[in-house]
Order: sequence, then structure tokens, then C-alpha cells
Amino acid sequence: MRGWRGLLAGTMLAGQLVAGPAMAQTSPMTENDPYIWLEDKDGAKALAWVEAENAKTLPRLQNDPRYQTFYSEALAIASAKDRIPMPGQIYGRIVNFWRDADHPQGLWRWTTEADYASAAPKWTTLLDLDALGKAEGKKWVWKGLSCLSPEDRLCLIALSEGGEDAIEYREFDLETGQFVPNGFRLSTSKQGAAWLDKDTLLVSRDWGQGTLTKSSYPFVVKMVKRGAPLEQATEIFRGAPTDELGTYASVLTDAKGNRAVVIERRQTFFGGSKLFWTPGGGAKPIAMPARAFPAGMVDGKVIFQTSDAWGQHPAGSVVWAPLSELEAGQITPRALFTPTDRQAVEGVLTTRDRVVVTYIDNVRGRASIFAPTGNGWAATAVQVPDNMAVDVVSTSDRSNTVYLSTSGFTTPTVLSRFDAGRPAAPQVLKTLPARFDAAGTTVHQYEAVSTDGTKIPYFVVLPKGAKLDGTTPTLMTAYGGFEIARLPNYLGSTGKIWTERGGAFVLANIRGGGEFGPKWHDAGRKTKRQIIYDDFASVAKDLFTRRITNPQKLGIYGGSNGGLLMGVELTQHPELWKAVTIQVPLLDMVRYQKIAAGDSWKDEYGSIDVPEEAAFLRKISPYANIRKGVAYPEPYIWTTTKDDRVGPQHARKFTARLSEYGIPYLFYEDTAGGHSGDADIAQGARLSAQQMVYFAQKLMDAPKR
Repeated sequence: MRGWRGLLAGTMLAGQLVAGPAMAQTSPMTENDPYIWLEDKDGAKALAWVEAENAKTLPRLQNDPRYQTFYSEALAIASAKDRIPMPGQIYGRIVNFWRDADHPQGLWRWTTEADYASAAPKWTTLLDLDALGKAEGKKWVWKGLSCLSPEDRLCLIALSEGGEDAIEYREFDLETGQFVPNGFRLSTSKQGAAWLDKDTLLVSRDWGQGTLTKSSYPFVVKMVKRGAPLEQATEIFRGAPTDELGTYASVLTDAKGNRAVVIERRQTFFGGSKLFWTPGGGAKPIAMPARAFPAGMVDGKVIFQTSDAWGQHPAGSVVWAPLSELEAGQITPRALFTPTDRQAVEGVLTTRDRVVVTYIDNVRGRASIFAPTGNGWAATAVQVPDNMAVDVVSTSDRSNTVYLSTSGFTTPTVLSRFDAGRPAAPQVLKTLPARFDAAGTTVHQYEAVSTDGTKIPYFVVLPKGAKLDGTTPTLMTAYGGFEIARLPNYLGSTGKIWTERGGAFVLANIRGGGEFGPKWHDAGRKTKRQIIYDDFASVAKDLFTRRITNPQKLGIYGGSNGGLLMGVELTQHPELWKAVTIQVPLLDMVRYQKIAAGDSWKDEYGSIDVPEEAAFLRKISPYANIRKGVAYPEPYIWTTTKDDRVGPQHARKFTARLSEYGIPYLFYEDTAGGHSGDADIAQGARLSAQQMVYFAQKLMDAPKR
């Protein structure tokens, strides 16, 4: 999963959490739940249960003769040294975080812009995480950085132990290539930090008892001075423990030296109030919609992305206003980019004096550059290939250089560069070598009709020689939540392990996501959520009608919110699938608010404290709706102990219920990796290989009908 949508993706798809305090309301199902003890994430009894379950599952998957081949193929792709080193622009340099077989935890390194454009850049190591972890006896996982503008010499590096969302910040000097002696160091917490100046940070974190929300996010912002202990930090703003996502400060800057400190109080997951803050004047409320967020600033013009209608501008627009209006707290939004009904904004980034907007048009990537004029902005389309995912990799307010990536299901990633100040066709710098044989493979975009008549687009990647006789082994996935769009990115290891061996791949662009903007997301929020699950089932039925596959050859998978999707599809439509992989999932929707960061997602799922929403949650909750005597496909459920966002509790309890009812299943819990399973490249390869063995056993070994 930059900008406000990046925060949403980060907090849902790969995040942070600590179990919040118990809520007052209980239900008969809660009181009679025999598997509450599995919610003790790190308890000895629960971990012994995990060990026993792993001991049953791993031989089935890892003793399969295909496992080692799949693992080797996935690891080779993930660790290949001819991957594109994606660039960041910091301190007049190109920086990159890199993992390979020799550096499984990773290197942070730099080169010059001119050398980066060469075929074999000469890199200088800034930080070796493997060496740091060895010296400190910890498995550090890179979680990004934040640098002090405009120079960008000093940066706060975020490190996570084992991949948790909770991070430690350490100050790093890019000139010396070292951590700053006696510099800023913020101990492990779920936290955010913004540079106010060289000697001052604005920090949200666990300050002690009563400073975290029920979903474990910080709601108190304090000013931390260089050389002073955290105990002496000065409070500048306080949200409330009832807020869902906490309170954070951010600093907007531009190349002309304009700056603004904005405090975002996230009362709900998707929005909340914003305040303009100054050291002398404190925090002044800004009148703007809850789901509108500042995305950057150019020439004193503040750019906003909004998922709410704002004045005459529809939800999903990009708008702007002078900095003076932000400071005054009264904004009159002006249009910068207004999407059509089939378009959705993906990213908004700024350069020295331009704005770059990436968007999708009928689930195909596009990009445009906006130059300030006397009264607004002049737009220029960026030349990008059709039918691709388009992403801005890097910009900087020190220059107009933009690095752009494009990829398709069967088209390897291409990295290009262009000058936003003098738009021309992007110059191709680097191309990823093909990772699988795509010759003869075809890509199609179809539409299925959902239960309410809405047309749901989806992509099908058919392997070479596939016949439309309903017998092709097929994997299908989707996400369907949090306004996150799923795009046609290069298949990589999935192409190598699956499509090369005759399998088809399907990506469904169901509601709940952001493929067609906020309306596509809002159509499936809270008690309207059943339509998301209907969309997914409708795509499956359309595959059968088109004779691409049949229920005995169709497998599905998804993670996090997508894991909930898989759990619901298993319980509501067991007849449609032969194989179901449920990854790091939510599954107990009756108690989800009490587990990990669950209480922060009420704005997406609804709340057990609201009667109408509680009734709906019980109706769709996979944990509550598994039934004895039903012929379910044998699911494969996997999670990680270090997941401090969704937590492993859902997967454990669901598995225990399956076991109680005598329903066949496979369960695996990895001990590291956090919500995203990213502790190191070997872990990702292992998880991928185990999942592909499961699908091969179910879909490629089974009789055709």
C-alpha cells in the first residue's frame, strides 16, 4: 500500500495493534465462545496449540515433491539481483532499499542520479539491517523513513522487530552515513513523527496510561526537543480515546519555502477533523469534509484529495486552495482534477512546481501533470502504455524529475523517468527481465452481472493453449474493501508457478474497493456489505458460463479484509470452490472490535454496539456461520504470530471451530513477519510455495469432472 490512502492501506493491510480493552457490551455468542483462550496471542497454551497444528499441516505441504521447486522458484524471483532497484529522491541522491539472498533483511543504499541511469549503478551502503540485527540480537524489518525538508540530510528511520506495526525511530545523517550520536531515538510503539525543525519533532505515540485509543493508536501529540528525554515532551494537542485511528501531525512544504503544520484527528478510520497548528497560536480547526486530506503543496497552493463531495466538487476529486485559506481555517476548494464515473484517483504527488496525478480509467492506469497558472492549473497527459498499472515511484520538491513504473499481468515492470516541467514521452531507464514464459498467454477483461444488476469488471489471464471447455485450473482473488483498488500488476512468481503450468488467473474488481472511486467503496460499507460477497460469487458464476473453469477447478484466495472475503465465500457458497486460502484474516466479526486493532475499523464494517449493524455482522461472520454437516471445500488458513494489526486470533478460532465440527482444514501460523509476512524474503517464498502446493493438490491433481 503514499498519502491518505497509503495510511489506510498501511493500517489495514500490514499494520499495528495491541488488543484493546474489553467492551462493555457482550452477546450470548461471546459468552459461550469456547475458544476465547486462543485470543491470548502470545500465551503458552495458545502457542502450544499453534505448534501442534503446524506439525500436522507442514508435512502435507512441504513433503509434496513440488514444494522445493515452488520454493526455489519463488525465492529466485524475490531475490534476483537483476530486479529493478526502485528509486527514492533524497538529499540530491537516489536511495534504494534492497533485499537479496545475501542480504535477507536488506540494505539501504545510495548512488548519484547519473549513475543510477546506468546499467550497473555503483551503490554505497548507508545501513545494513542484517549487520545491525546481528549486532543487536534482533530481527529488524525496514518500515520506511521521514526526512527533514528542504535539505533531507537528517532522516528518521523506522524499524520494526519481526515485522510488527509497532516501530522504533532512529535519527540518521545521510552525509556521514551513520546514526546521529545522541540523536533522536524513539522507543518501540505504534507511532508517528514529523519534523518541525532540526531540533524538534511532533510525535504521536504511547506516552503511558490513557494515551492510546481502544484500537491501540496514539491520540496525544507532543513536541519532542533534541537532547531532552521523552518525559519532558510538551503536549500540543489531544484527541480522544474514542477516536478510531488516533491523532497525528504532518508538515506540508514546497520548494518556495512555504510550510504548514496540519494535525489530523482521525475520529473514524476514513476521516476526521483537521487543524492548522502554529507554535504561538495553537491548533485552529479547518472547515473541510471528514474524508478530505492534504496531499501536498506547490507554490503556496495546497492540494487536497477527497472522498467526500466538497462544495461543487464530487467525491473522488482533487482540489486546491491557497495556503492562506488553510491558515484561516476557511477553504473554498477549486478544481484540479475531476474524475468521470469510470475513473478513480490513485495517487497525488508534488514536484518542485508541478502536481502529478495517477488515476485509473476502467481499471487501466493513467497519469497527468498539472502546472500552476494564474487562475488554476494546466493539464498535460503523460504518455503511458495502455492496459497497464501506472504508479509514480518517486518525486521530490527539489526538482521536477519523476520516476514512473508501468506493468501488466504478463508485461514485466518498466521504470521510466521524465521532467514534469517539460512534459515529453517518459524515457525508459530499466526493464524487469521476464520471470515467466508468457508466450501464448492471453489477457481478457470481462464483466459479470451482480445480484442487483451492476456490472462487475474482472480480468482473466489464460495460459497458453487453454481451451474454453470448463476444465482450466483457475485461481481467483479480490480485496473488496477500504477503497483500495486492485490493478493489473505483473504476475511474477504466480506466473512462473501457476500460469506456466497451465493455470488461469482471475482478478475481480468487486465493490468495496476503489476501482471506480468512493462510490464503489461506499456501495459496500457496513450493512451494505453483502453486495461485495455477491459480486465475487457472480464473477465465479460468469467464469462457469464462459466455460473458463468449473467449481471443481476453481480456487480462491485473499488476505486481511480479503481473508474475510474468503471466509464469507467459504460459508455462503461452499459449492462454488474446490480450494480456499484464507490469509491473515478477520473471521470473528462478532468480537473483531476486541481483537488487535479491530475497533478502528467500525467505519468499514459497522459496530457490534449498533443493533442493526450487530445483526448484520452476526449474519456474515464466518466464525459464527460454520455449520456441521455441510460439505465445505478443505480450506488452507494461514496467519502470523507477529501480526499486531488483525492478529492471528481470528484464524486460530476459526480453525478450532472447524476441528470441533470435524470439517477438514489446513492451518499454518508463522512466528514472524507481521501482518504482511515480510520478515525476510525467505518467509515470503515459503508462504507462497506452501499456498501453491495446496492449490496444485486441489486443482491440478483432481479429476477434471
